[in-house]
Amino acid sequence: MKLQLKLMASVALLACAGGAMAEDLIVKIGHVGPTSGGIAHLGKDNELGARYAIDELNAKGVVIGGKKAHFELLAEDDAGDPKQGTAAATKLVDAKVNGVIGHLNSGTTIPASKIYSDAGIPQISPSATNPKYTRNGYKTAFRVVADDVHLGGTLGRYAVTDLHGKNIVVIDDRTAYGQGVADEFEKGVKSSGGKVVGREFTNDKATDFTAILTSLKAKKPDLVFFGGMDAVAGPMLRQMKQLGIDAKFMGGDGICTAELPKLAAGTMGDGQVVCAEAGGVDGEFKQGMETFRTKFKDKYKVEVQIYAPYVYDAVNVMVAAMVKAGSADPAKYLSVLAKTEGYKGVTGNISFDAKGDLKNGALTLFTFKNGTRDQLAVVH
Repeated sequence: MKLQLKLMASVALLACAGGAMAEDLIVKIGHVGPTSGGIAHLGKDNELGARYAIDELNAKGVVIGGKKAHFELLAEDDAGDPKQGTAAATKLVDAKVNGVIGHLNSGTTIPASKIYSDAGIPQISPSATNPKYTRNGYKTAFRVVADDVHLGGTLGRYAVTDLHGKNIVVIDDRTAYGQGVADEFEKGVKSSGGKVVGREFTNDKATDFTAILTSLKAKKPDLVFFGGMDAVAGPMLRQMKQLGIDAKFMGGDGICTAELPKLAAGTMGDGQVVCAEAGGVDGEFKQGMETFRTKFKDKYKVEVQIYAPYVYDAVNVMVAAMVKAGSADPAKYLSVLAKTEGYKGVTGNISFDAKGDLKNGALTLFTFKNGTRDQLAVVH
């Protein structure tokens, strides 16, 4: 009888333990970025930003709707390829994720956004800047950085008014991001009274630019703008040097990375490159960003590339909406997420407009000196 009572007590205890475990709410957060291919260093940076946020949230013991939440990161690689991007999106939808952070590139984010929209799953991109992403009318699409209209236009105006570019040439890599930012740059140049004397294009896998650079050299450019990523910009800078093209080199956030000096293999002159990053902190947020960068390096033994802080904020904004809604069900927290106003993130105040775009998005202008990024200004 005693043995039977002991067994019954053990079963009861196990049932209680199982009940307690069942009370925990499992929240699956998807992340997609190019963790293989030419810009894998940027994709891995994004993924680490997500892991950092998830680790912190689990350590805090976040409660959603009266249940302790346990967060799981489901990370997918899209290799910067639209087809792989939609496949990754479908996989996350099938896994019934509660929300998605990503993708990194506009070219993968835009086609994937329809899949998330059809499934009703909120998506926050930390880095896709093509305006089309939030202009398709999908209620599930958000971003925490300024778009290319703002970024490209600002760079175009800066090229004319501050850098006094007279003979400006433009090259893009024909991706949604590269062509989009180059188009907006050209508009910014023209609106400031400047002149684009040549326009050429390449692709995001190219390594030889001799033909297009030789063609552009005849235009005697004093400023070259490249719409694309650092993996292409580095070799392009090397070949400009070989061909004797002594011009300023500009680009968007795709080239504005810690890797660019290495990819250019010592051919960059001090102050030659001017680039802008979608986002930027000044004033009260500066110390918080420095602290984040230090802690990130301590945790992962690598420097922040670009977007890790924006990914970190995107995860936290999404979870804050779940907490406020009292539910991790996309159908229940989506409307709360859309009304996000004045969330104080590492990257600044985050509020979304009716399209899901960041309100009053900042840009940071940088140059490079002695192989290190040097901030020029934060522009709102």
